[in-house]
Amino acid sequence: MIDVRDIHKTYRMGTVDVHALRGVSLQIRPGEFVALMGPSGSGKSTLMHILGLLDTPDRGTYQLNGQDVSRLSDRELAAARARSIGFVFQQYNLLARVSARENVALPLIYSEHPEPASPKELLERVGLGDRMDHAPNKLSGGQQQRVAIARALVNRPLILMADEPTGNLDSRSAVEILGLLRDLHASGLTVLVVTHDPEVATRAERIITIRDGRITGDAPAAGRPHHSHPIETPPAAEIRKKAWPRRVLEGTAMVRQAFRALAANKTRTFLSMLGVLIGTAAVISVLALGAGAKMSVVERIGAMGANLLVLRPGRVEARGVAMESGAASRLSLADVEAVRAEVPGVKDAAPTVGGGAQATFGGRNWRTQIVGTSPAYALLRNLKTAVGRFIADEDVRTRARVAVIGSTVSRELFGGVNPVGQSIRVNRVAFDVIGVLTESGTGFRFDPNDQIIIPVTTAMRRMLGRDYVDTVEIQAENADVLSLVQTNSVELMRRRHRIGPDVEEPFRVFNMADIQQTILDTSRTLSLLLASIGAISLLVGGIGIMNIMLVSVTERTREIGIRKAIGAKRSDILIQFLVEAMVISILGGGLGIALGWGISAAMSRFAGWAVSVTAATVLLACAFSALVGIVFGLWPAQKAARLAPIEALRYE
Repeated sequence: MIDVRDIHKTYRMGTVDVHALRGVSLQIRPGEFVALMGPSGSGKSTLMHILGLLDTPDRGTYQLNGQDVSRLSDRELAAARARSIGFVFQQYNLLARVSARENVALPLIYSEHPEPASPKELLERVGLGDRMDHAPNKLSGGQQQRVAIARALVNRPLILMADEPTGNLDSRSAVEILGLLRDLHASGLTVLVVTHDPEVATRAERIITIRDGRITGDAPAAGRPHHSHPIETPPAAEIRKKAWPRRVLEGTAMVRQAFRALAANKTRTFLSMLGVLIGTAAVISVLALGAGAKMSVVERIGAMGANLLVLRPGRVEARGVAMESGAASRLSLADVEAVRAEVPGVKDAAPTVGGGAQATFGGRNWRTQIVGTSPAYALLRNLKTAVGRFIADEDVRTRARVAVIGSTVSRELFGGVNPVGQSIRVNRVAFDVIGVLTESGTGFRFDPNDQIIIPVTTAMRRMLGRDYVDTVEIQAENADVLSLVQTNSVELMRRRHRIGPDVEEPFRVFNMADIQQTILDTSRTLSLLLASIGAISLLVGGIGIMNIMLVSVTERTREIGIRKAIGAKRSDILIQFLVEAMVISILGGGLGIALGWGISAAMSRFAGWAVSVTAATVLLACAFSALVGIVFGLWPAQKAARLAPIEALRYE
């Protein structure tokens, strides 16, 4: 089973070379019970670590089951340890935070054995059937060593290696452990015991003596016959075929152990995830505010009318002096009809004039806006009446003194009374109320609920004394022809008003789509800026996670050595610590999402701001928090994975 030839091992202690092994050669056959005996410092533990694939020799050859282990990679060495070797340490090396049953089952995470032993049955076999749910700190030294033996047997190894298994036990417990090892050997298990106690050595069939790194004796124990019933090695092909269920077990166990490890230091874990929590909450709330602002802008501009252009007089020059809204560029009702009739792609057009007005009814008065327009204005601005009707063409033709009032004006002047049919005074001119507008959201430039709409001719002749209008509002048939309608409308006005090409901007056109896009771009920029601040918080949280994980690696170095001794590969350790980092970041991200959601709801309820938490925002926050865990947990995980098994086990 074991064949080593001319093994050498030297340690560098400062400037001094310590020769632990000096040309050791030995063979161990299947089914033997061998005691490796020698005083402290003789090299027996170093030899066992090399035989157990925990350490590598400086030179020499080592064959395990006919395979040259010097040619194996780190991953293959870990697999060989898990499959062929079971360890029992003097210090027990049990995980403190888990029960005896879970300690025994730990090697199953990393093993690919097709038929491992049952942890429950093994604990019953070693006499701990009533203690399997106890943690190591609730067990005696002898009981802990029995748990360690059960753990070493769970993968049905070919050889059991025990390093001073009775060194920390009282005499009674030592006798029990030696009797247990003898029973295991009688069942066909190869046993190698490292000891300096002659009484322990006499229990073996063969005693190998080592001193100063050299084997000085190799003889059968007196009065101990050889019993060889070796256990057969399971076929490698069968092991590979049975490997996939272990991956599921490994993943589940790693997540469970990650939660257990983090729960052992709750305050430190919470402080680690605090940065991720704050950063995620900031990202969620800021993006929700940005999305809500975007929806509000779209809604408000959409309420002003789809595919809407507003044509108004521009700046003209008279003898080199710039004048606002000069007579040459004033718009008339005839211009409105010309735009409607002559510009291709125009769906409808409406004139508007307006200004401030004082409205009174009875003993109440209200300062508001008056808008003179035509019936087409209702279609352009998506206006509807809650009660009554809108102004009609007949009202415009006859300059009727009728008014449609907004919900705010109705509330301020009439309270809860229906105003239709009542007479109000607007700038001391009497008007009959014929309708009340349906209440809508706040508009882009003014409140559509706080206005009085009257016929445009009435406003021009009876109220303002004008023969021109302020603006012409034009609705295009669709968004594709907006630019063409805009250009053709300006050119038509130039021709009608005989304004040459040398005059710049005789008319100005406001494209609501352009305004909407500008506002949305600005909102998006501000949202990204604020979200980047939240992202910085996430990065700070990630640095905190990395710091905590580095501390955790240092604190759990011996645990890493135990895991590697029972078969964990580098990738297993790497994934274990990455899972812990991701658990911290994902928990922090989840709490941050909840907090961000709460902040968004509070902003909406108490500040009245429009917010919108979308599924895309939540997924983005989750993905980013998980990425933080991976990125900042990778270095500590790699540091843990690169630890050599024997160095980790010796760490104090």
